[in-house]
Parts: sequence; structure tokens; C-alpha cells
Amino acid sequence: MKNIDFIKFLKESTKNFTPVIDKSFDKTDYFSIDLSAKNQSLKRIDFSASDAVEMFINNYLKKNNSKVAYGGYLEQRAIYQRSSHFNQQNPETERNIHLGMDLWVQEGTDILAVLDGEIHSFKDNTNFGDYGPTIILKHQFSNTTFYTLYGHLSRESLTRLQPGQKFKQGEVIAQLGTAEVNGDYAPHLHFQIIREIGVYLGDYPGVCSKKDLKYFSENCPDPNLVLKINP
Repeated sequence: MKNIDFIKFLKESTKNFTPVIDKSFDKTDYFSIDLSAKNQSLKRIDFSASDAVEMFINNYLKKNNSKVAYGGYLEQRAIYQRSSHFNQQNPETERNIHLGMDLWVQEGTDILAVLDGEIHSFKDNTNFGDYGPTIILKHQFSNTTFYTLYGHLSRESLTRLQPGQKFKQGEVIAQLGTAEVNGDYAPHLHFQIIREIGVYLGDYPGVCSKKDLKYFSENCPDPNLVLKINP
């Protein structure tokens, strides 16, 4: 399937707003947030402290009368400079371009299968600044196979899973983790679509370098194609 056809397939896979977190949140509860390096208001935030980021997110939501902050696809961020897992001190190879959508909401929030699928793999990615507990679902429709990744979960979420375990769209697959287990971030879900996963198990790059952007942006299309949070 050509990439343009895959994009069309994803658009048609859901008709309306499709939640990937607790169904009690309505579409009107979501508000977009800019965490890019260009956002000057972030200069005063200490991104090395997850509690400071959480306070910033909570204040942002309160100010905008919302419950879920979302965004980040292909956003270039400075936050990854705090971790050697991403930062290579080279503008071309430094991984700082975000490949998924983040949904910032309270720890313990239910995470839902965005489409019918089965457990491909899961893993606790424990590097500083990494995903922490992560689940990858495999989706197969006719001749089309692709994957969705759910990162920054609770450790308990992984204890009840088995490879091949099936989930229907909208079923609870996990809960969000705390900063202590999720890579030291304020609580949020990293949701990513992956067309070809290769040999990865329970993990896949969620951030890429400028040099590799063309490949990864084609292999990891915009999650909003499925979620339809905004037009």
C-alpha cells in the first residue's frame, strides 16, 4: 500500500472523535498545547523537574477550562536535552522531533484501544526520559497491518497482558503511570501510529532526528487521523 493510500485508510478507519483515554472525557474537554522549543513561555519552566512540568500543565488546563492537554506531533522540543538517551550534541543527529501525540492528564487515567487489535508486545523501558511501561497493539484489517504504541503507563498495566491477547476498540488496556515509573515525565499518554515496526518489541522510537525525519514521519503518520480530536 502506498503511503497516500495508508493515510486515506487511517482517515477512514474512524468516522468521528475516537477516544484513546477515559471515555468520560468529551471532545470539548481537550485543549491543544504547544511544547515546542519555539514557545517562549516555556523558558521559565524547569523541564528537569517533572513536578514543575505537571504544575505548568495543570495551570494551563485550569486557565483554559479544560481537562486534557494534547498535541506534539512532529513538534521539535528542548525537553529531550536533559537526557543522554536522546541528546547527542549534534543538530543533525540529536533526537528532538516528537513522532506521536501526547495527551496530558492525571495518573491512573484509563487508556483505551483505539481500534480492534491484539497485543503485539509490551516492555518497561527504564532509560531516563524513556517511555517507561509501554504497550504495542497490532491491528489487521483486510490486507493492511499496522501498530499503535501506548507509552508512559503504570507498571501494573503490564502484569495482566499476554502476546496475542485481543482487545476491542474502546476497551481499557492500561492506566497512566506516575513520574516515578514513566521516564520521569508529568503524567501523560504518548500515542503513536507505526506502519512498519521491524524487529522492535515493546519499544519503537518516539522521537527522531532531523536527519531521519522523512522516514519516520512517513512510517508514523499523524495520530489525529484516527483520533479526530481536531478537524
